[in-house]
Amino acid sequence: MDRKIEADLLIRDSDYLDEDFELVEGKSILIKDGRIEAIDTAERLRKSYDWKEELDGRGCVYMPGLVDSHMHTGQQLLRGRVLDEMPMIWTRIMLPYESTLTPEKMRLSARMAAVEMIHAGTTGFIDAGSYFMEEAAGVYARSGLRGVLSYSTMDQKGLPASIAMDAETAIRKTDELYKEFHGQENLKVYYSLRSLISCSEELILMAAERAKENQTMLQAHMNEYPGEINFYMERKQLRPYEYLDSLGVLGPDFLGAHSLLLSESEIRLLEKRGVKVCHCPFSNCGKAAPRTPELLERGITVGLGTDGAAHGGLSLFQEMKIFRSVMNLTWGVPLSEPAIMPARTILDMATRGGQACLGGDPDRDGRILPGARADIIGIDRKRIYMAVYGHMANTVLESVGAGDVRDSVCGGKVLMRDYQIQTLDEEEIYREAVSYRNNFA
Repeated sequence: MDRKIEADLLIRDSDYLDEDFELVEGKSILIKDGRIEAIDTAERLRKSYDWKEELDGRGCVYMPGLVDSHMHTGQQLLRGRVLDEMPMIWTRIMLPYESTLTPEKMRLSARMAAVEMIHAGTTGFIDAGSYFMEEAAGVYARSGLRGVLSYSTMDQKGLPASIAMDAETAIRKTDELYKEFHGQENLKVYYSLRSLISCSEELILMAAERAKENQTMLQAHMNEYPGEINFYMERKQLRPYEYLDSLGVLGPDFLGAHSLLLSESEIRLLEKRGVKVCHCPFSNCGKAAPRTPELLERGITVGLGTDGAAHGGLSLFQEMKIFRSVMNLTWGVPLSEPAIMPARTILDMATRGGQACLGGDPDRDGRILPGARADIIGIDRKRIYMAVYGHMANTVLESVGAGDVRDSVCGGKVLMRDYQIQTLDEEEIYREAVSYRNNFA
């Protein structure tokens, strides 16, 4: 008798959304070494495999885990303090707050963010950078989430003394983070340009070179405000992406967050260089609507992000709904094209697009199929709005919210089972957050 293959986890008797987000019923998903090994009935899989653990998939529809391609762990405690504020919140609220961060604040912020993301169906995230990131890294490593960390990298003169630094110090901070945490559990470290106009040309070139040497990505906030564009137009007679391209910085390992105010020449650059971008719908609504249909038509990878808890929470289900409305109002209505941004396209951005921003395989990861990363969430089908669903992908986009995620698996590890987080003590974290609010907020 042939010896059976040892696998890690079986999601038994599940319904799931396939690579085209079509509903497939009554299958089991087998996971081995962090990836989907096979999909079949449990009875047929048993002929060739044994497995260590089972997750009861009945009553759920499983789909790829969501990826928050742009968030800010360090702004978790700013929730509710930004909405309805007058500009510029970056200089008036966020920068002063971040200059007061402590290791304790960052650790609590990461614990709160991890709990919120797991409940919201997020299995992967890209943090845009802050301070005391080693504290966040320790939390995220324990959480089991797949994530990217960065150090807040700026060398602008006049920053608060607690976060002021020169270019060499800023790069050294990321180097240290990279050496300690890149490759630990599901974590990676990217180099970053926190605010492009707050970075000298020396720092930009150093960050790009270090990212290339370490074979990792470089990320930056890009084309979010008119002031950014005017800054470079006045000084360099180039738009931000054109300026970075003149320095040789752009390529497939560059991730441009926001990327709202793009010229035609910049879009051509993104296409030519293979740059990846990320939109944050709730946050972006006060600034501009991106030219996403055109970006996708040109084959540019686009992910979705929340921009962090200070900008409306960490629910990508909420972001997808907002994004659908913004795209339809901005681009669909003038063309009388209600499907300018179909549900499947948006789901694809939040899953496959996000996995590509995380450095995954764009042909496999972010899908439920053999060989893909086993980052999977289970949506509770016992909700009344899941009883009659028409096209399941449409119903997921229209009706499902963060509170409907029952199970979460990342890299084959169960992070949440039947709404109970397995890797962190949620009650303890809640008590810690309430204590912070009562004593310091």
